Amino acid sequence: MTTALITGATAGIGAAFARRLASDGHSVVLVARDEKRLHEQATELHDRHGIEAEVLSADLATEEGIAAVEARLSDSKHPVDLLVNNAGFGNKGEYLEVSMADELTMLKVHCEAVLRLTTAGVRGMRDRRRGAVVNVASVAAFVPRGTYGASKAWVVQFTQGAARDLAGSGVRLMALCPGFVRTEFHQRAGMGTDNIPGWMWLDADKLVNAAMKDLTRGKSLSIPDPRYKALMGAAKLAPRGVLGGLTSRTGRKYGPR
Repeated sequence: MTTALITGATAGIGAAFARRLASDGHSVVLVARDEKRLHEQATELHDRHGIEAEVLSADLATEEGIAAVEARLSDSKHPVDLLVNNAGFGNKGEYLEVSMADELTMLKVHCEAVLRLTTAGVRGMRDRRRGAVVNVASVAAFVPRGTYGASKAWVVQFTQGAARDLAGSGVRLMALCPGFVRTEFHQRAGMGTDNIPGWMWLDADKLVNAAMKDLTRGKSLSIPDPRYKALMGAAKLAPRGVLGGLTSRTGRKYGPR
């Protein structure tokens, strides 16, 4: 039986990964800030699927939180075979409207934590010559979307670059780029979603199923829905200025995952 560690595991895409992996028979290490929710989730997954569900309460916006997860990933006696770096958040407001402290916290969670946890997990995976990492980014990585999109663009570039460096090692890395997903993400950020067309919303469980298929196929980048694949294809052809104006207008209140 293999073990998967999921950050941001108690809601949204992270919870969907936990459900999918537990149903496939993987033991799970659930990482989030809310210890009560973690224990409730672990009990449910254990009772429903008969797997081992470990709880690790950690805030990845802090040094202590990142270090705690690094230590768990480095535990050679209890190896992690699949790491899902899903924890993340959005700030409401345009550049200069958001405090510098909040911007730096975003970079710590989206970039520093992803770098450090991926590195901690991959070292052991490379030694064992097997394992995988899924870093959850966003389609916002491919369009001008301020600091949120910039941080997710870093996740994509880092993941694909590391995947190339590890080719042939037995370790796979994939950046997952969803669009709008029905989760707690926008509510937590205080973002309204009333004017987002219904067709743009994705289901978290279906998204994870598509992502796992892409990971099995060895892809280093997953945009797990034909609608968003088409949108991103069109974005590549659109003039940068036009695209920037469109995304800045929609990005004032709304932002994909």
